[in-house]
Amino acid sequence: MSDDTLIDAAIAVRTRAYAPYSRFLVGAALHDADGHLFIGCNTENAAYPEGICAEGGAISAMVAAGGRRIADLVICGGGDRPCAPCGGCRQKIREFGAPGLRIRMVNPSGDVLLVRTLAELLPDAFGPEDLGAA
Repeated sequence: MSDDTLIDAAIAVRTRAYAPYSRFLVGAALHDADGHLFIGCNTENAAYPEGICAEGGAISAMVAAGGRRIADLVICGGGDRPCAPCGGCRQKIREFGAPGLRIRMVNPSGDVLLVRTLAELLPDAFGPEDLGAA
């Protein structure tokens, strides 16, 4: 285990993913602006590809607990290639994350494979401020 709680949490929750169709397990862990930890794992269903991504699950848990701002995010996929968030998740992250939000992608051993800001993953993003929301 690493000395980083987000990396450890993303690795641990990845093992609980439900992915009988793709067999591609993903875990996500985030801290909100108050430092609270939230986790999510991908959850598939028989109407594949309809399912829930790990990032969306973690964000939903944060929102359900009253959080509104992602301060740090880690995504853990399998293998030695970074597991970058899909397009839909990039937009979900943008709803609750600032363009400078650091997103780390790690493997199941906890090695950081790639670090990007949200702006690098989703340049020129459409966000809440474009609709006059705070």
